[in-house]
Amino acid sequence: MIAITLMSTAEICAELGVRLKSRRLSLRMTQDELSRRAGVNVNTIRNLEAKTGTSALDTIVRASIALGLADNFEALFSGKPKSIAQMEQAAAAPRLRARRRLRP
Repeated sequence: MIAITLMSTAEICAELGVRLKSRRLSLRMTQDELSRRAGVNVNTIRNLEAKTGTSALDTIVRASIALGLADNFEALFSGKPKSIAQMEQAAAAPRLRARRRLRP
């Protein structure tokens, strides 16, 4: 496993591109076919898979869904389990709100 916290955003994008390309190839899918399934231009897929390329999060999500990887997104957004005491403390904490901007 790669330590994401030690990577730059460019390195993370490059790693995601490599992983998506690997998945696409394992499914014996062409870049053109993936682009049609994901609803994006084939050049977008090429840029996404390039080790130096960066792409919009939307494109990564679309390509991931087209490759059948949507279930893996759940792990990205799952919170760490908390103890009951931590959950009670969070529930009892006062709500904080951002200050309103004063109009000139």
